[in-house]
Amino acid sequence: MRYNEKELQALSRQPAEKAAELGMRGPKKGSVVKRRLVKLVVNFLFYFRTDEAEPVGALLLEHCRVTQEEPSGFSISFLEDPERKYHFECCSAEQCQEWMAALRRASYEFMRRSLIFYRNEIQKMTGKDPLEQFGISEEARFQLSGLKA
Repeated sequence: MRYNEKELQALSRQPAEKAAELGMRGPKKGSVVKRRLVKLVVNFLFYFRTDEAEPVGALLLEHCRVTQEEPSGFSISFLEDPERKYHFECCSAEQCQEWMAALRRASYEFMRRSLIFYRNEIQKMTGKDPLEQFGISEEARFQLSGLKA
């Protein structure tokens, strides 16, 4: 994937939906758990060394699976390479559940499906399309032609 490094760094400085110090182990064999500041911003999961302001890396949370590995741990894997997993260790089972829920809600696909669902519900209740006032045509809306939420 191509990205602009300066824009990505600027995005990493934005307010986070969720942030915490977690144990993190990368996908390489033999990697060890390291404490990282993990920060969820829109659909990117940034991770930082605890004493640095610039991110060490970022995961784009699209086409990924978030799986509970143990009571207080979860992993993120990507559909194109499901064996390559990033493991995270939380302080408690409750914190783990909160992180997993936030990560699952962070993808564009989840946000798009939610928007479509709520748009349809509002339209059923009011008889009006709530997005019509913004001049968004039915054909171009969400590039959905014929798909149901």
